[in-house]
Parts: sequence; C-alpha cells; structure tokens
Amino acid sequence: MKHRIDPKIDCVFKALLGSEENRNLLVHFLNAVLVDDLSSPITEAEILNPYNEKEFLDDKLSVVDVKAKDGEGRLYQIEIQLLAYRHLPERMVYTWCDIISQQLQSGHDYSLLKPVFSIWLLAENLLPGEANYAHEYKLQNCLGHTLADLGGIHLLELKKFTAERIETEEQRWLKFFKDGERLDDTALPDWMNTDEMRQAMSTLKQFSEKERDYHAYQARQNYLREQRTLQIEREEDLREMENIKLEMEQIEREMEQIEREKEQIEREKEQIEREKEQIEREKEQIERENDQIKHYMEQARQDLQRERMEKQSLQEEIDRLKASLAHSQQ
Repeated sequence: MKHRIDPKIDCVFKALLGSEENRNLLVHFLNAVLVDDLSSPITEAEILNPYNEKEFLDDKLSVVDVKAKDGEGRLYQIEIQLLAYRHLPERMVYTWCDIISQQLQSGHDYSLLKPVFSIWLLAENLLPGEANYAHEYKLQNCLGHTLADLGGIHLLELKKFTAERIETEEQRWLKFFKDGERLDDTALPDWMNTDEMRQAMSTLKQFSEKERDYHAYQARQNYLREQRTLQIEREEDLREMENIKLEMEQIEREMEQIEREKEQIEREKEQIEREKEQIEREKEQIERENDQIKHYMEQARQDLQRERMEKQSLQEEIDRLKASLAHSQQ
C-alpha cells in the first residue's frame, strides 16, 4: 500500500462496517461480537445510515457511527471512540436508550420494542480498574435476573487486548482494528488469512491508493487529531478547575476552622476575663477582710494596753493600800 491506514479513523471504520459493498463484513462483525447474545446468527442486515464518501470530505460533523437492523427487527449501533473522556459512559447509555425509545411512535404498544445492541470500540481504556478488555451491560439486577430483554451495551477496550493467538472471530476483528495500521498487504500474517480480513484489508488499500479516499482519510485524521487535542485540553481544564474547586473548598474549610478556633479563643478570652474579674473581686474581698482583721487587731492591742494600764494602776493602788495598812499597824 502507498500509505499506512488506521482502521480506527472513523471514515475508514464506517467504510468497513457501514458501506453497502461491505455489508457482509458488518454481519460477520456483529455475529463475532454478539455470539453469546443472539439465539441464532444474523444472516442479513440493513444499514440504516450507510457510509457516504462525500459526507466525510465536505462535512466535519457527519454521523460516524453505524446503525443497522437485522431480519428480526433487532437494532445495532457500532461506534469507534478514539478518546475516553469523563462523561462517555453517560453518552453510551443515553444513545442506547434513545435508539430504544425511537422505535415507538404515538399509540404504539411497548410489546413492539426490539432489542438494541450498542457496540463501542475504544482506542483508550475507559475502565482502568478492570483487566478484561470486553464488558457487557444489560438490564439485570444483582442476581443476574433480566428485567427486560432489550439487548445491551458492549465495550471493547483495544489497548487491553493483548492476545497473540487468535481463537475467536471477535479476537480477529479486535486485532485487526488494533494493529491494522501496521499491516503490510503483501505479507499478511496468518490470522489475517480469511475472506473477511482480506476484504477488510482491500478497504484499507482503497483509502491508501485512491487520492480522493486518501484525502478523506487525511482530512478526518487531521480533524480527529484536532478534536483529541481540544478534548485533552478540555479535560485538563476541567481537572484544573476541579483542583481549584477542591483547593477553594479546602480553603473555605480551613477558614471555617479558623473562625471556629477564633470563636473558641474569644470564648476562652471572655472566660479568662470573667475569672480575672472574679479574682479581682476576691482580692478586694480579701483586702477588706485584711483591713478588718487589722482593725480588730489594733482594737485588741489598744484594749490590751488599756487593760495593762488599768492593771498597773490597780496594782499601784493595792501597793499604796498595803503600805498604808502597814503604817497604821505600827
């Protein structure tokens, strides 16, 4: 091939699974991924939004997922996602529910609802805490009992897919999407030696060798690169805003703590002032009591001095009387 082509670029992805000439690849891909969900293999599928080359050349906002319906009326949505972002799970659930709800028109009965299977190929890991690359979500309770058989959401994380030995058709497709850009069409590995993989490789070759198709590929690649850059910047801005918010919340908590401590200090200060006033009052009381004691002691000293003087005067009077008595006896 003249140029390396990444099958994860959305215009290539949609040409692989969403074009009329590759409808058999869509059927094969769906049977590979949903082998455990379908009671019988899909034999025919109608592409509801087929790939249009002009859309990708002229409209950067063209719809890039693949929607299809099989012969039993079951609906399928397949989407490639190059960048994992915060609210991607909510988007997955919303689009799945939206496709379910769009089946019914006014007056239609709920029994007309058909299962909807949403398949997401993820270039970046969305669930870093889980080792498995494949995840399936359905309307079930914690015991595994199904509330309503309305299909489900399948997530396939390409970065976590590391198998070298291909054992299932699902693994073959995952390895193709993960390693397709590095493949050489003149020396394909053994795991690519199937009719479907050779057909998929011819689609990559078409984008590589036809100038118009390669122009569409480059335009989408550049646009998606810009979008990834903007998304990364938005995520960084959001993380920075979250960090600022957390810091502000921390500052507010610290300010509240400081206010509480300040109030506590004020209360302690008031308590100390009250205790100080109490001490002053007790000191004044002690001083008054001391003054009163001093007054009583001074009064007692005066009374003692007076009694001593009276005793001395009385003794002198006794001595005088004794002397007078003794003189009269002579």
